[in-house]
Formats: sequence, C-alpha cells, structure tokens
Amino acid sequence: MAKKTARNTRRKIVKAAWKLFYEQGYDDTTVEEIISESGTSKGSFYHYFSGKDALLSSLSSIFDEKYEELISIIEPESNSFDKLLYLNSELFSLIESTVSVELMSRMYATQLTTSGDKHLMDQSRIYYKLLRKIAAEGQARGQITPSLSPAEVSRIYAMCERALIYDWCIRGGEYSLAAYGREMMPFLLARLRTDVAATALY
Repeated sequence: MAKKTARNTRRKIVKAAWKLFYEQGYDDTTVEEIISESGTSKGSFYHYFSGKDALLSSLSSIFDEKYEELISIIEPESNSFDKLLYLNSELFSLIESTVSVELMSRMYATQLTTSGDKHLMDQSRIYYKLLRKIAAEGQARGQITPSLSPAEVSRIYAMCERALIYDWCIRGGEYSLAAYGREMMPFLLARLRTDVAATALY
C-alpha cells in the first residue's frame, strides 16, 4: 500500500508539472505552483525531486503511463506492425497536445549533456518492454522480420521515433508531428515488415 501511495504522489507531481509547463512555460512555472496544482506538499516534492530541473527527466514517465493505457486498448489480434504504427501515432499526438517544442528540445538537450542516467534509453521502461513484446509476437506470426532480435527491432523503432521528434524540434514545430509520423514511420520501418500486403491502420 505504501509503495502504491508513493507512486501516486510522484505521479501527481509529474502530471501537475507538465500541465503547468505546457500552459505557462517552463521558466514561468515555480515549484510552489507545481506543489499547489498537484495537491501535495513541499516535503513530498523534494522527496522525489531535487528541484524543477529534475522534472525534465520525468517526461518518460508521462509517456510510459500512456503506453500502460494503450496496452488495454490495442486489439490483440491486430497486425503487429500496425500496432507499432498505432503506438507511434498515439505518442506523437500526446506530445503535440501536452509538450511544447521548446520544452521537448530542452529535455533532449539534457539527455545529450547528462553524465547520469539517460532515462529515454532505459530498457526497463514499459515503452521498451512493450515494443519487444510486440516484435516477438510479430515474428511468431510472420509479420515482422525474424532476421533481427526483438531488442533490435525495438531499438530501430525507438531510433526512428527520436529522429522524427528531433527534426520536429529543430524545425520549431512547423508541422504536425503526429501527421508526419503517420507518413514517415511506415516508410522508415518498412524493412521490419514481412507481410507487406497486410492492411495498415493508416
């Protein structure tokens, strides 16, 4: 029970922080506002985060929470390659609606310069576990190439997503990330697919 309560408290802080970051900007959001918005306490905030900058690494938690929701939504019998495209479309839509280009760029910058953990690359995340599961399932069904391991498939998929997000950031969000992802991800991941005649979701 204590672990669940702690997890919920941290989740409240993270959700409140990113909501405020999106609505009023990172620089104009204070720790006090985050505490108030989350309905937690100063002690709770500093138990989980050393300060506002530390919250930049929590974006992966927002993404993984979205993936947890999607796990129960995805139709089990859907084509595995199409499942990957669906996950990408949902993630990119989430980014467009909750994370500013400026903040996404800042988060990527911290990953490039940090000497500590690179949370985006953490293979224990729900994100990577789900990708590996879908890849293995697709290989068993003959829908995803067996020439690569599930881990390699997930690495390539994640690399393609990061490339598109990076391009979106350096272009200042001049186009729809979700729309561009729907166009480019099937093209970038085409070599992973074995059943090219299958009906795509998009």
